[in-house]
This record gives sequence, C-alpha cells and structure tokens, in this order.
Amino acid sequence: MENLTEAFVELIRRASTDLPADVEAALRAARDREEPGSAAASTLTAILENVALARSRSQPICQDTGTPIFHILYPAGMSPGSLRTQAEAAVAEATRRAYLRPNAVDSLTGRNSGNNLGVGFPVFHFEEGAPDDPLEVALLLKGGGSENVSIQYSLPYEPLKAGRDLEGVRRVVLDAVHRAQGEGCAPGILGVCIGGDRGTGYTHAKMQLLRPLDDVNPVPELAALEERLLRECNELGVGPMGFGGKTTIFGVKIGAAHRLPACYFVTVAYMCWACRRARMEVKDGTVTYA
Repeated sequence: MENLTEAFVELIRRASTDLPADVEAALRAARDREEPGSAAASTLTAILENVALARSRSQPICQDTGTPIFHILYPAGMSPGSLRTQAEAAVAEATRRAYLRPNAVDSLTGRNSGNNLGVGFPVFHFEEGAPDDPLEVALLLKGGGSENVSIQYSLPYEPLKAGRDLEGVRRVVLDAVHRAQGEGCAPGILGVCIGGDRGTGYTHAKMQLLRPLDDVNPVPELAALEERLLRECNELGVGPMGFGGKTTIFGVKIGAAHRLPACYFVTVAYMCWACRRARMEVKDGTVTYA
C-alpha cells in the first residue's frame, strides 16, 4: 500500500482551515436574515471575515481545532492498522505545521502530549468494503465548546413529559438547544441519534454531522422531524453566540439505531458554526478531496 501520510496531512489542513461551502453559505444567508447593525448581524459578519482570513492564510478557522474523528471505509485487503499509523503520523505533522493545536491532554497527569496523539486520541472508526472499492476517509474536527453542550437523554424524561416516541425526541432536542444558549458557539448543527446504547448513541449522532446541510433524510418521519426542529430551534431566539437573533441552528440531522427494550436514549451531538469536515477518496493511486 502506498504511503498516504501527506494525503492525510492535506485532508487535515483542509478541514481545519477551509469551512465547507454549504456551511459558509448558511452563514451568509443567516447574516442576511438579521437586522442590519444588530448584534447578531455583526457577529455573523465577524465570523465570515474570520472564515475568509483562515482560508487565505491557510490557518485554523478556530483556535480550538478539536478532536480529530476519522471515519475510514477501506477496501478489503488493505490494512487498517497501516492506515491508522499513517493517519496518526499525519496528525502529528499537521500539529507541527500548526494546522492543529496540541489538544491531547492526559486525564491523570494533565500533561499535553504536544502532538495530538494519546490514548483514544485521535478517534478512528473503520469499516471494510469490497476489494474494488476506493478508500474513503471522512474527517470531523469536533471542538470542545460544542462538545461540552452535547447531551444524552433517557426516555421517558419526566421533567419535560417526554415519552418514548418522536414527540418525546422533539421535546428533549429543543431542551438541549435551549440549555446550550450561546455556550455551543451558535449557530450550530445538531447530530441526533435515537436509540443505540450510551456509547454508540454518541458515535452515531456525530456521524450525522458529516451529512450536507441540504440533504433530505431518506426516512420520511425523520425528514419531517428534522424540518420541524430546525424551524422550532430558530424560534427560540438564542441567536448567534447567544446574542439573540433569527438563526440559532443551521441544520438538524437525525439517525436511528436499534436499542434494547429497556433503553430509549436520545443523544444530541452539538456542533458549532465551525463545522469542520472534509473527505478524501483514493482510487488507483489518485487522491480526490471533497
């Protein structure tokens, strides 16, 4: 297998320094909806200026470059161990080049590894495909501010009279956004998982954040709920960075996983406006970025 370390470095650079086009377009549309001269409009204008500067200088969009989360679909016969080694080398090199801030802290000693490598850091999810499939890598950089306001509910949830149904899901998702206020660096994007266990719920919820903002959920009930929640979250009036305004959330992406009969978890992975995601595909030695 060819060495893809430099390709991984470029993937990281793109994710860290260049906001996806759909997210930038959502920021511009949000700014145009706000009252001229308002705190919301001024905040969104400053964010857009920051995005442009980061792109032109190839510098991180946000000083918190987050946890690198890799989702790797590899063709049968390729070594996932080798891919992990190359991706880890790329993370260390990207840190050296200042595309990533050193973020990996030992939870017992408080020491920073200095290169973003540590136990469970970065995060990898591997899936094997068919022998002729291309290698597909998706990268999400999940910042700490948005991670702190991510939350998991166990239904029924009596404080909100939320039962084990989609109405219950709706109630707790709205509660999550209201609780976050400006601490999640709104406008945000919600990845939601209905079901799973406590661990897989967060994994599945974060995978929803890789979906484009304008896609449509193939499950009609979930598509309708996504649309309703997007409207109702924005009616809360939290606004950009919690300053009030018309845009609190850019998108709501919901997935469902099988669960135990005794459990009904709803997991909300909150993503800040700096939704840093990037993809690359490798086929016959050619690397393509999206």
